[in-house]
Amino acid sequence: MNTLYLDLFSGISGDMFIGALIDLGVDPHQLERELQKLHLDGYHLHDARKHKSSIEGVKFDVHLGDTHLHKAEEGHSHGGGHTHHHEHGHDHHHHDHDHDHDHDHDHAHDHQHTHDHGSGHGRNYAEIKNLISQSELSDWVKAKALAVFHRIAMAEGKIHGVPAEEVHFHEVGAVDSIVDVVGACIALEILGKPRVLAGPVYEGFGWIQCDHGRFPIPAPATLAILGARGIEVSQCEEPHELITPTGAAILAEFAESFGPMRSVVAEKIGYGLGTRDNKTRPNVLRAILGMAAAKGGDHDWEHDTVVMLEANIDDLNPEILGHVMDRAFSTGALDVFYTPIHMKKNRPGVKLTVLCGEAEAENLTELVLRETSAFGVRRLTAERRKLQREFTVAQTSFGEVAVKLGKLDSNIVQVAPEFESCKTVAARAGVPIKEVYAAALRAATPEPKKP
Repeated sequence: MNTLYLDLFSGISGDMFIGALIDLGVDPHQLERELQKLHLDGYHLHDARKHKSSIEGVKFDVHLGDTHLHKAEEGHSHGGGHTHHHEHGHDHHHHDHDHDHDHDHDHAHDHQHTHDHGSGHGRNYAEIKNLISQSELSDWVKAKALAVFHRIAMAEGKIHGVPAEEVHFHEVGAVDSIVDVVGACIALEILGKPRVLAGPVYEGFGWIQCDHGRFPIPAPATLAILGARGIEVSQCEEPHELITPTGAAILAEFAESFGPMRSVVAEKIGYGLGTRDNKTRPNVLRAILGMAAAKGGDHDWEHDTVVMLEANIDDLNPEILGHVMDRAFSTGALDVFYTPIHMKKNRPGVKLTVLCGEAEAENLTELVLRETSAFGVRRLTAERRKLQREFTVAQTSFGEVAVKLGKLDSNIVQVAPEFESCKTVAARAGVPIKEVYAAALRAATPEPKKP
């Protein structure tokens, strides 16, 4: 199936990601036209074919100022018929900083970074959500852009000790950072929404100067974003920051797995260029677009890997089993369930099954061994296929109800009204939940296609 593999030997930032996708064939003018649907002013886009460590690729930048796109170093004419040649050798506000710090960035120009980006005090998370939600962008781009920002908001909220909704972002609220996140989602949609895989994640070492003081690399927000998704990070010998928070959030949202390339036929190869000349490796993001073998047919379902933890139990108070389920969910389990079984010596028992991501497997194994009477836990790794999920709002006579949709090959095959939303609407309308559920199901289920 159509697959995008990101080679992260030199990290990732939002501008490098977009540059690599432009090099793969994304039309920068189409990207610009889609970004205009945000109704966001005060910037213009630059894309230039350049070299970094003898590698030719695309250098993409968001500059604050007039809203038009410059096709640099290729002499292409735009709009009014004039040609723009930009060498990008000057310092400018760079866009890919979503945490509050002043430091030299490996993907940015070597200058002290400021926080306002020409946008006052930036925007808070609620303002960004409103900006994206009210735009004319596609539903897929809206959902993915909001998901990327949500990851950043959760990380910043955790760092500062406040709820995500209350976090006021300086960097994330800047015009150029918004363009980076939304532009990355648009570029993926233009490429056909390929399955995204990634190589091992490498970060540099050293120190950055943050508003909160001097911090070691990785930056606090970057580390929190990657950690929340359970992404392993290895530091390399490069004495600079390689991964920005925006780059980390893009990885956390889109990459299904991290590891060596497997069974990928490279049809196109794109390079997104950073600005700094690194000391130990080219400052580029390599993106490989091609076909990867897909078991079970060429469908557009999502892929990931889950771990199944199992233990047979016949000598534990059922009340404790309920406690174990609660603890497992709070520790990061995807699902927990008990299956009645008949054990040796004719004793009835249950099989405890915990589904989780690979990053949570060790902690959940320890939980089962500590909290139950099990002497061992079986561990199985399984590939999973998932419907593409979208969230919408169903209009019913009782009010608006949140609904989750499952899509396969662009067709809606599952419609699931959210229980808590049904519960709230039912209480407000004074009707049984089942009536609200049925009404939401009818409203959200598409009409059958005519033969």
